[in-house]
Formats: sequence, C-alpha cells, structure tokens
Amino acid sequence: MLRSSFVARCAAFLLLPVSIAASARAEDASLWTKRDAAVAKAAEFLAKAQSPEGAFTPAAGPAVTALVTAGLLKNGRTADDPVVAKALKYLEGFAQADGGIYLPESNHRNYETCISIVAFSAANTDGRYKKLLDGAEKYVKDLQWDEGEEKTKSDPFYGGAGYGKSKRPDLSNTSFLIDALKAAGRGPEDEALQKALVFVSRCQNLETEFNTTEFSAKNPDGGFYYTPAAGGTSQAGKTDQGGLRSYASMTYTGLKSMIFAGVGPEDPRVKSAVTWLRGNYSLKDNPGMGDNGLFYYYHTFAKTLDALGQEKFADTSGKEHAWREELAAELVSRQKEDGSFANSNPRWMEGDPNLVTGYVLLTFAYLHPAK
Repeated sequence: MLRSSFVARCAAFLLLPVSIAASARAEDASLWTKRDAAVAKAAEFLAKAQSPEGAFTPAAGPAVTALVTAGLLKNGRTADDPVVAKALKYLEGFAQADGGIYLPESNHRNYETCISIVAFSAANTDGRYKKLLDGAEKYVKDLQWDEGEEKTKSDPFYGGAGYGKSKRPDLSNTSFLIDALKAAGRGPEDEALQKALVFVSRCQNLETEFNTTEFSAKNPDGGFYYTPAAGGTSQAGKTDQGGLRSYASMTYTGLKSMIFAGVGPEDPRVKSAVTWLRGNYSLKDNPGMGDNGLFYYYHTFAKTLDALGQEKFADTSGKEHAWREELAAELVSRQKEDGSFANSNPRWMEGDPNLVTGYVLLTFAYLHPAK
C-alpha cells in the first residue's frame, strides 16, 4: 500500500511539467489563433471601408491606400485579390511622367512614392509592375539630398530624404526611402542606401567618426531623434543642455535603417541603440512620446526586432521578452469591435482607422510563432 502510494505520487510529480508545458503550448496556440482572427477581422473592415475607386482615405492621396495594400499583401493576399487589385489600380493612377507615384500637388512625394514602392514590390511576384517600380526607384533616388542638390558629404542634409514643404530631410522619410530600396531588392552595396546611412548616423545621440554634428555629444545616450538638419529637431524636445531628446519610434527606425544598410552588431552605433532600447522597452506607449505615433511605433518596433534577429529581447533589468508574443497580445487587445484599430491621440493621422489598421497589418506580418 505504501509502495503503491509512493509510485502514484512519483507519477504525479513526473507528469506535472508535462501538463505545464502542454498548458503553455495551448496558450501559445490560442494567441496565434487570436492573431489570425484579428488579421481576418481587420481585412474584413478594410474591404468595407474601401471606396468604389479602390481608395482608402482618398483625401490623403495614395499614401494610406499604399500602406493598407502593402499590409494586406504581407498577410497572404495576392495582387489578384479583389480588394487588393482595385487598390493597386487606384494607385497606378498616381504614377507620374517623372516616375514618382504621388498626388501632383502633394508636398509628400518621397513618402507617397516610397510607400507605393513597398506595395507594388509586394504585388510584383510575376514582374507585372517592373517598369513602374524602376521609374519610382529612380525618382526617389533623384529626390535624395546629395551632389545633385549641391550637397557635399559634410553637409547635415547629405543622404537624407524629406517632405517637400519643409525643404529639409528627416529620419522618418529617410527610413521610408531605405525601406523602399530594400523592397526593390537593393542591398547594402547600393550607393543611395549608403548615402542614406550617412544621414541616419547623424540622427543618433552618439559622437563617432560618422557623427560630429553639434548635437552628438550634448545628449549622448545612443538613441535617435528626428533630424540634425536645419538647426535640428526632435519631436520629444530638447534637453537643458541644448541636446535633442531621443525617443523610441525614431530609435527603432534608426537601428533598422542601419541594419538594412549593412551595419553589423558589433558596431558602436548598433550597440548604443540596442542599449537605449533595452532601457526603454514598452508596449504601453512610445517611450519619450507617450501615445503620440503609437501604432507607427509598434510597426517600427516589430520590423526592427525582426531585422535584429532576436526571438527574445532582454531589457536592462535582465528580463527577457518574447516580443512577438507580447506585441501580438497587445494588438489583439486593442482591436475594435468592427475589426479596425485607431489611436485615441489623432496626431500624425493616427485617428484614421484605415491608416492605423494598415499599420497593424504590417506589424502582424512580423508576429508569428518562432520558427
């Protein structure tokens, strides 16, 4: 009797880890099932939101439509899917004689063309958009601040891209340029990409041989800000010493851009950016900016950590985060009943459910079970 009881207790003990592991697997499976359901529900919302012409938020020109289209394509839709095909046809209507894809009166021609390149590249599996993409790539390269605009490598504008209205480059637009070049199949050897890296390096709060701007040593925390050009700007403001404050969305953007440009993990620029991000790990806000640009932040967060190639990301306390699972759960919890997503803070158009749902689809494309 005693032996029987002992054996039973041992068997229960040995089975305990198995049951816990099984429970964990079931929980993971449930999360990815919810993620897939959220994607389907978001796509259903967008199908209803699309205009008869194929647009999403047509008042914004081609940008929101291109972003949504890219999000749908990166989540399994094809160029022949009815919603996608109609959107691509709409976007083709913005192709200009100079190769750009933009609203003629727009001040956001780099932004609009770069996002369109990402969308058309994702749809170009059979080569149907090659001519369109070749013209668009040449156009955005011509827009880049370089010798063509009489800028030398020592100029803080050099290598950057920006909005037409302000006449100066910024990290966000430069990152859109880099993403477009990567989508077009360009690698670190591409001349335009290397020029962009010159500008990106100067947006970091780190003094190196690549960055001797007036701001590099004033707030040397390794993070990134918006632009060092035209007097310098950070959306997070300035320090008491006149430095430009780092914030998370730009730091993820800067790090991703450096990785795409071929900067390796042992480079001080990459190490310093990773250190800043470890100290500012959050899914509740955009560190340094609160809820401003929150869904843009989620997208850059996911795309950057995917490029970094780490399934677990440790914060400075040593806690390891399964970032794909954590972000998937956060986004699932934020979906509205109709399938859309939106930021309660409307800054940078994040009150628009079409734009934000597009951001979320792009983000979900990086959130999947570890392979």
